[in-house]
Amino acid sequence: MVTDSIIALIPARSGSKRIPNKNIKTLAEHPLIAYTITSAINSNIFKSVIVSTDSDLIATISSYYGADVPFLRPTKYAADTSPDFEWLDYTMKKLDNDNIYYEDVCILRPTNPFRDEFTIRRAWDEYNKIKDSVDSIRAVELCSQHPYKMWVHDGKLINPIISEDIKPNNSKQPYHSMQYASLPEVYVQNASLEIVSKQSVYETKTISGYDVAPFFTENYEGIDVNTEIDWLMTETILSKKLAELPKIEKPPFLLKKIR
Repeated sequence: MVTDSIIALIPARSGSKRIPNKNIKTLAEHPLIAYTITSAINSNIFKSVIVSTDSDLIATISSYYGADVPFLRPTKYAADTSPDFEWLDYTMKKLDNDNIYYEDVCILRPTNPFRDEFTIRRAWDEYNKIKDSVDSIRAVELCSQHPYKMWVHDGKLINPIISEDIKPNNSKQPYHSMQYASLPEVYVQNASLEIVSKQSVYETKTISGYDVAPFFTENYEGIDVNTEIDWLMTETILSKKLAELPKIEKPPFLLKKIR
C-alpha cells in the first residue's frame, strides 16, 4: 500500500570505472538500473521513486522505466570519492524546498538486480516495527572475507588488523589461524537497501544515523555488481536459473552502444 511517508532514492552517477556505464549496462535485455526501478515501483509502498544522477542519459532511461528525475545531481557530488551523505543531503534539501512531504527514505542501489519488490516490502515491514527506537535499518549478510583474517602492511611486515592478543576462549592460537566456522559471526553491509528517517539524516549528518538495526538479506538479495567478475557471476546465476530478475513489462530501452 502506497504511503506518503516514504520515498525511494536510487543513486546512479555516471562515472563508474571498474565497469564503464555500469548502471545502464544491458543485463538480460534491460539496463541494470531498470530492475531496481521496477522493484521499487512494484513494491507499491513509495510515494515517489526518484533517481539521483548527474547524467542526462541515465535520467532519460530512468524516466522511461517509470522513475522520477526532478533534477540532476551536481557533478561535485558525483565523483569517485564523494561521500553518500553529500548527494543524499543535496537531494533531500531540494525536495524539501519543493515542499515534498516525506518522513523516511529508502536508498536502493542500482547495482543490485536481484533485490525484488518482496524484499523491499519485507524490509519496510521490519522497519515499521522498530522505527521509534532506531535511526535506520540496513541490509547485511554474513561476511565471506573475515576481518579476523585481514592484515595491514607496515612497509616490511604484515600485521593482523585485529590484535593477536585477542584469542578464542581456552585457545593459544590467534583468530587469524582459526577455521572460519570457529570465528565470531561478523556481518557486512550489502547493496540491497537502507531505510532511514529524514530526521536522523539531518541530525547526524550521515546516511544511516547512529542506531542502525540489521535487515538480514537472503540468498541473492544482497548481490552487488561492481566488477567484471561480479557481472559474470550475475550472468551465471541467471543462466543456471538460481535466481530471477524482476519482470519488466516495458520493451527494452535501446542502448546499442552500451553492452
